[in-house]
Amino acid sequence: MTAATACLAALAACSSGSPAHRASVPAPVTLAGYYAQRLHWTPCDDGFRCARLLVPFDYSRPAWKRFSLPVIELPAADPRQRLGALVVNPGGPGGSGVQYALAARTVIAPAVRDRFDVVGFDPRGVGGSQPAVHCLTGPQLDRYYTTDDTPDTPGQLAQLVTESKLFATGCEKDSGALLPWISTPNAARDLDLLRAALGEPKLTYLGKSYGTYLGAWYAQLFPEHIRALVLDGALDPDATSADINRTQAGGFEVALRSFAANCLTLSSCPLGQHTTVAAAIARIQALLNRVTRTPLANDLGDGRAANGALLTEGIVAALYTTAYWPTLRTGLQQAFGGDGTTLIELADALLERNEATGSYTNLPDANMAINCVDRPWPRSLAAWRSAAASAQRAAPQFGAAVVWGSLPCAYWPVSSDPLPHITAPGAPPILVVGTTRDPATPYRWAQALSRELSSGVLLGWNGNGHTAYMMGSSCVDSYVDSYLISGAVPRSGTVCPP
Repeated sequence: MTAATACLAALAACSSGSPAHRASVPAPVTLAGYYAQRLHWTPCDDGFRCARLLVPFDYSRPAWKRFSLPVIELPAADPRQRLGALVVNPGGPGGSGVQYALAARTVIAPAVRDRFDVVGFDPRGVGGSQPAVHCLTGPQLDRYYTTDDTPDTPGQLAQLVTESKLFATGCEKDSGALLPWISTPNAARDLDLLRAALGEPKLTYLGKSYGTYLGAWYAQLFPEHIRALVLDGALDPDATSADINRTQAGGFEVALRSFAANCLTLSSCPLGQHTTVAAAIARIQALLNRVTRTPLANDLGDGRAANGALLTEGIVAALYTTAYWPTLRTGLQQAFGGDGTTLIELADALLERNEATGSYTNLPDANMAINCVDRPWPRSLAAWRSAAASAQRAAPQFGAAVVWGSLPCAYWPVSSDPLPHITAPGAPPILVVGTTRDPATPYRWAQALSRELSSGVLLGWNGNGHTAYMMGSSCVDSYVDSYLISGAVPRSGTVCPP
């Protein structure tokens, strides 16, 4: 991730004043008018340039309301070798493509940066989008994230229901006019407008995590407009909401076992020595059970309870990448000693909470809003109880918490889209990348997506952490770079070594 100050500076540069946003330039009123847009770039940050793109709320009524989306670009390092623009999305949903593109020099290989302008944009309702989704204040989100998400009593469940309803009603109150229009299919249509505004006859795209779902929808809607699509850390579009929660909980379970196994090889491991992975995980679970009843102390001074719900978020955050494993060991060591500070700081990083101000980016709001509208969710509390019990059996450490974390969708004020069936007939080869021990997007989803796409090609990495490209595998990087540059794909099912 890039430094917050750099991201904020770039967003500010993209938020107003570019020629594309001046009142003297008439807004499009037809779909052809939107496709005729050209981006008017202004310098904004350390070699980057920024612009804004207008997209319609409703593609069937282009003259109605519109979103204005920030776009940022790092021009190709070697113009003589330039092949076009590479559009990137980091996932979420709710992740800022502007912020991700600002990290282009570390998240995109030099050989690709030589040949491509790296372009990021904030999807509709996200980040610097005007308007953007807003649901809860900082204090309200603090309360939501410290609410017990593994309810064992009627009182605990009632509190969780209350907070989930407040999330849904907060979104309706502050962003109700946006909620029907922020689905991923609409974001994919925006992506095609961006392609046209960049002057690209076909799209070259790298999507990570949820960005794979955006890319898959693009392939379904615009297969003839694809040059190359890398879908890294894939979601399975055909999976139901219950399947997604249960499978993701299992992915974090696998990642926790990998972390514990690695920890037990170290003399400084806080989980003990000369013990088993199962016993080490049981010690973590006992800690979480204990702090749910009696929260730990912390040094942050903001009044939040260092309880099981918030500390679980911290553990989950550290499982996204092995780079955070040392911090997780430190956080657990402190927690066993009565101090939850480091685990809360990990949670804050995941949830994009500013510890100095207590405010959040709109990631939590946009994440919930897009997830709730993208696929059907059960409305009856009995169905949620059943789903939580099923997930808990499959993933004892994370199953219930993952399911109950989606409960606001049970009370969502707008209807959700039906479950899609994405095959992208007529698309060129699409490279689907999966990591065998990915916590957030388990490998089985990459396998499923590569089968479901008519031209899917599966590339695996026998590794840990969320997503694979530029995460430590030279094998994966080489295959992805070759595909982006020349279109060459590996044999489907190739698995890169650890």
